[in-house]
Amino acid sequence: MFKVSQQECIKVMRIFVPFKTQHMEKSDVRQFIENEKAVLLYFYSDQCAPCVSLRPRVAALITAEFPEMKLKLIDSVANPAVAAHFGVFANPTILIFFEGHEQARLSKYVSVSQLKEVVERPYHLLFD
Repeated sequence: MFKVSQQECIKVMRIFVPFKTQHMEKSDVRQFIENEKAVLLYFYSDQCAPCVSLRPRVAALITAEFPEMKLKLIDSVANPAVAAHFGVFANPTILIFFEGHEQARLSKYVSVSQLKEVVERPYHLLFD
């Protein structure tokens, strides 16, 4: 099981806070996905308690276990067109892309161990 201390979460969030974009265009997100080999889109709302508690743990997991994967945090409230474009209607929702193709979609009740299990095999096939 992947466990992260609160101090580690705070440290990781300091790294990823600059990547929280308030407004973005769906074409920019689509281009980001196409330009990277592995992408995790994390759709959230700051009014969603699970989103707030899960976000630093997801960031820590990606940093520690999947360093080649790029993380993009997307505020669903500030970017409803982007959320709708990707068919996201609940928070948190995690979309995982490898080589531009959606490989997995997790929504609402997501655990870090479940996320790790979903990402692990395709990630290692691509990068090992």
